[in-house]
Amino acid sequence: MGDILFLAHRVPFPPDRGDKIRAFNILSYLAQRKRVHLIAFADDPADLKRKGGLNKITGNRQIVWRRKGQAAAGVQALVQRRPFSLTAFDNPELRQAVENVLARHSIDTIYVFSSQMAQYIPHKPRQRVVMDFVDMDSAKFAAYGKTTRGFSGWMLRREARMLAQYEKWVAGKADASLFVSEAEAALFRERTRAQRVHAVENGIDTVNFDPAAAFRRLEAVAPMIVFTGQMDYRPNVEAVAWFAQSVLPHVRVRHPDAQFVIVGRKPDAAVQALAKLEGVTVTGEVPDVRPWLAAASVVVAPLKLARGVQNKVLEAMAMARPVVASSAAATGIDHGGTIEVTEGVGGMADAVSALLDDPERGAELGRAARERVIDLYGWDAKLAVLDDIMGFKGRSNPQPRRKVAA
Repeated sequence: MGDILFLAHRVPFPPDRGDKIRAFNILSYLAQRKRVHLIAFADDPADLKRKGGLNKITGNRQIVWRRKGQAAAGVQALVQRRPFSLTAFDNPELRQAVENVLARHSIDTIYVFSSQMAQYIPHKPRQRVVMDFVDMDSAKFAAYGKTTRGFSGWMLRREARMLAQYEKWVAGKADASLFVSEAEAALFRERTRAQRVHAVENGIDTVNFDPAAAFRRLEAVAPMIVFTGQMDYRPNVEAVAWFAQSVLPHVRVRHPDAQFVIVGRKPDAAVQALAKLEGVTVTGEVPDVRPWLAAASVVVAPLKLARGVQNKVLEAMAMARPVVASSAAATGIDHGGTIEVTEGVGGMADAVSALLDDPERGAELGRAARERVIDLYGWDAKLAVLDDIMGFKGRSNPQPRRKVAA
């Protein structure tokens, strides 16, 4: 049996944002069963300093710095008539790294994480190819294109069309295509008629995300409404702007001291501007989101556009906090009614205010939510479906995970 080559669009360590969390846990799961070689891009200098955290779970590793700017990638996309998603990640150094690993090692499976990396699959691969799309990116760009005008809107609609064609072609080439939820997998089957499409859902580390775990505690002096996420990501930016500007004022009529705290790295200018609003705090990057979740009276996920499974919701549930989410943010999560799902300004404001009115009910919802994720969302349980997809034999009872320090 040969090794696995794992291709990722971003270094999967530390597992501190949605895509990296999924990639790291899948990489760890695969490494329990076979030797895994990693080739990945880095776009954050901090990731280059901490990539050593992957040493214990990978064989050979090559991390390539992604330096191409958006403007250059955009021009290249227009000239070459390719999707921007591909030209942005087109890199001769990484292409050579793939060729070298395939030439020097006995690789029987290439695991491709995100559609941007599918361009590095050999033209006629001799290896099994497992394509982890995670989400259907073309559908995301189509949704953006409907609400964006001018040249940017045209580019988004172009990206949606071209990427949809590319996704269909890649799925035809792959031995298996994976998505983070059955809803996302069903959408892909419907739009592409692709075969061999599977749902491999995200899990959550309920030992780390545990309100009883050892971490620094925060003292909340007022009711705190918390949102966590990567704060230069458009759906997150739009969600917090809408909540801060439209929902929070209604909540503060009933709870004048309520504070909305936006927790997450790289807040863009629009997010930073929200800190000027009364009752809004923007933290920027924090070393650990657990203190903020633990201190929250309510955790909100008011996303208008969301694909797949939202880790931010699973983390809040695991921390036993009451959650108020939009239907988009709750899609794909088997929450069993342990979170509040609502829409619109009035619905969101009423749901948050009701939980602030009744902390005991909030605590009861939080406890039920934690029990739910413990029962249903362990990583090993969620990833067990990979055993058949990857062709693993006799490993239905995997060994305990090796601990990797963050």
